[in-house]
Parts: sequence; structure tokens; C-alpha cells
Amino acid sequence: MTEFSLSTTVISQEGDRLYTFEYAALVTETSTIAIEQFVQVGLIEPIGSMLHAREIARIAQIQRLRQDLGLNLVGAAMVLDMAQEIAQLRARLKALQS
Repeated sequence: MTEFSLSTTVISQEGDRLYTFEYAALVTETSTIAIEQFVQVGLIEPIGSMLHAREIARIAQIQRLRQDLGLNLVGAAMVLDMAQEIAQLRARLKALQS
């Protein structure tokens, strides 16, 4: 009989480290239920049942916006999406200026 141990991380085919929802909940001080809700409403994108580190960072940012600014999930997502778009526009502008 083979014994299996559950790991908090796996390596994707692309070589990226992926993490379990449980690990993400632990490091972001939230629950797996909340993370599942984030997935359901499209705030984060899992790879199967695992999360990339950038998604865990996004969970932490969402939680911070909710706690510090009192934003709901949709508001937090809008803020993060706009911040990402601004960063992309700044990168394009910098590339055009050089």
C-alpha cells in the first residue's frame, strides 16, 4: 500500500511553484471558503485546485483593501485591475520614451 502525503506546493509543467488553497488561506490569514468565493466571482484564477504566488499576493491585496478601506469584493477587484492597467500603461510609456 502506497502512503501519500499532502504537500502545500507542487511544480507546474512550466516550472512554476503552485500552492494549495489551504496554504494561501494560512499565509493571507483568510479562509479557504473566502478563497473559493474569490474564484467563483473571478477575482483570482486558480490552476486546477492550485494557486500561483501572484494569485496569493492578489488575495492579500484584496483582504487589505477590504479591511483598510472597507471595500467590497467588487470594489477591491476594480482597484487592483486599475492599478495593474496603470502599471502596464506606465511601462508602455517608458518603452516609447526610450
